[in-house]
Amino acid sequence: MLRAHPSLLRELVERSERLSRRLESGGSGETRRQLEDVTYTLCVITGTRRLDTALYVARQQLADGMRGEQSLRR
Repeated sequence: MLRAHPSLLRELVERSERLSRRLESGGSGETRRQLEDVTYTLCVITGTRRLDTALYVARQQLADGMRGEQSLRR
């Protein structure tokens, strides 16, 4: 299975969280569209259909990548 580069995953997760917070505090239609774009991208990259699932998978992939890097350094 292909995986997105960790830096891209991290950027998308952080952007999603930032836009979600902005939307909760009265964000605009533009904020909603940006969140929809990030959600779509995350879902495509992770092979999921919902934002919460996409975020979970992305975080798991990031954690797996961190564990892999640590084992390579040893």
